[in-house]
Amino acid sequence: MENEAGRLRAARHARIHRGMFLLPSLFTVGSIAAGYFSITETMKALVNTGEAAMHLDWAAIAILFAIPFDALDGRIARMTNTTSDFGRELDSLADAFTFGVAPSLLALIWGFHFLPETIYAPLRQNLIHAGAFICFVYLIGGVSRLARFNISKDPQPRNPGRPGRKYFVGMPIPAAAALLASAVHLCGGYPVRAWWVAILWLVLVGFAGFLMVSTWRFWSGKELNFTRSHPFQLLLVVPVVLYVTIKYSQGVLCVMALLYMFSGVWARAAYSWSRRRRHGVDAPPEDETPDSGAAKFL
Repeated sequence: MENEAGRLRAARHARIHRGMFLLPSLFTVGSIAAGYFSITETMKALVNTGEAAMHLDWAAIAILFAIPFDALDGRIARMTNTTSDFGRELDSLADAFTFGVAPSLLALIWGFHFLPETIYAPLRQNLIHAGAFICFVYLIGGVSRLARFNISKDPQPRNPGRPGRKYFVGMPIPAAAALLASAVHLCGGYPVRAWWVAILWLVLVGFAGFLMVSTWRFWSGKELNFTRSHPFQLLLVVPVVLYVTIKYSQGVLCVMALLYMFSGVWARAAYSWSRRRRHGVDAPPEDETPDSGAAKFL
């Protein structure tokens, strides 16, 4: 009887352990569902033009809503020790779909499809064609970023940060998607109507694609460990942050996305500046360099 009870307990424990492997994948599936909803809402904006702003806003919100799911699936897998090759591949495919395909389609429709007919016809046509190309470039940059991330072993950014800290090499695709989606949400989903705004949108979408394939460092946040924090501090901080984010989502989310983007740009610029300054200080004076006298006559 004792052996039978032990076998039953072992079988029950094995079933629970196998079920734990499904938990991170459920969050990944939630991210995929949000991306699918975003695409359907973007398509509805093309059909129901009278309510296009509402559908485009919902499409942007769905992409933003998928970001916590993407952040939690990997963390939960590590916490429960249920990481697997299947989970990693599913997460990568989900990111390509939710943060690559869905934002590129949203950026194309919101930024260029609803340009009025009153705009100079050749200019409008060129903007639409350029927008389709740049949005495709964003998608290629996103999937290339994911492919590089999957095959890299301890990648190092071109501008290394503090020793011991972990950084992303290139802007993560969820952050790039958040940048585009938060801009649409900031405008309430109302599509672009001015040609000069469409040009600014071209630059922003293209720059987001470039940042993803760059080798610049971006903060990863992996050093954050909430299990070491005091629970009473979390009980006070988390509700306040959630309330402010939800209540003022249009401004807060866009500011957060822009700050994250510019943090990577600033880190690269500061590193280049300090490197030029360091090389300038370390370089010997001109009159002490070899062949300096000959160089003056050249």
